[in-house]
Amino acid sequence: MTLTTTAALVSAAYAEGRGVGAFNAINLETVEAIAAGAEAANRPVVVQISENAVRYHGGLAPLAHAAIAVASGSTMPISLHLDHATDERLVGIAVDLGFSSVMYDASQLDYEENLTRTAAVARRCHDRGAHVEAELGEVGGKAMDRACRDHGVHAPGVRTDPVEAAAFVASTGVDALAVAVGSSHKMTTRDATLDEALIAELRSAVDVPLVLHGSSGVSDDGLRAAIAAGMTKINVATQLNKAFTAAVRERLDADRDLVDQRRYLGAGRDAMTAEAARLLTVISD
Repeated sequence: MTLTTTAALVSAAYAEGRGVGAFNAINLETVEAIAAGAEAANRPVVVQISENAVRYHGGLAPLAHAAIAVASGSTMPISLHLDHATDERLVGIAVDLGFSSVMYDASQLDYEENLTRTAAVARRCHDRGAHVEAELGEVGGKAMDRACRDHGVHAPGVRTDPVEAAAFVASTGVDALAVAVGSSHKMTTRDATLDEALIAELRSAVDVPLVLHGSSGVSDDGLRAAIAAGMTKINVATQLNKAFTAAVRERLDADRDLVDQRRYLGAGRDAMTAEAARLLTVISD
């Protein structure tokens, strides 16, 4: 199976009323784990590389080339997506490298500036055949979330308004919209409570797929309910990192003399593969 596009995966899931998993990779082992999880679950997946991961590596190209190579050799459809990009130059670099989709995140700006900048990015990306995701409202857990710091992620003011969402999508021409409905980034517990009524309202208000960020904090049943209410693309990072890190920690604790990185990174990769496969089954049922 060759590398596919995010538009193809998300559009198919949207039309069928099911979810599609979008999982973040940080290094080669995590890319491999996501691909192996997709094969084990017999489900497609979106591999995401965030602006934070790019910053960690000092550039996008090395990890992007590795992800393209892994995806191209997979038996399952896999697409490559740039996640939470605030740097418009990075968006262009990603498209140059072969990313079929980008998430341009100007949600920290006021509504009008978010709209203006997002529309400009969407026009440039569409001219080059790339699918664009944006965010309206403020999903908690990001350092930039001033409203969340001041009022808490569950405060009504940080959630996405359906009327604004419809106007935003129509004005920007984005292909998918990340919305704030009660989840939060970087949660290590899975007890977030989503506003399913709001999800349903947003699904009715906009004519593009909805994206759930901060899905690691949502239980399996919560994810199923969110998809039933209208969510399509389900982003997961922290939950997979938890599985990877726990296995590495256990392996190193079991053998204090261990220095071969393959032996503990391999344990992490295997654990993340299993959790990726399990989550894809939950999301794509």
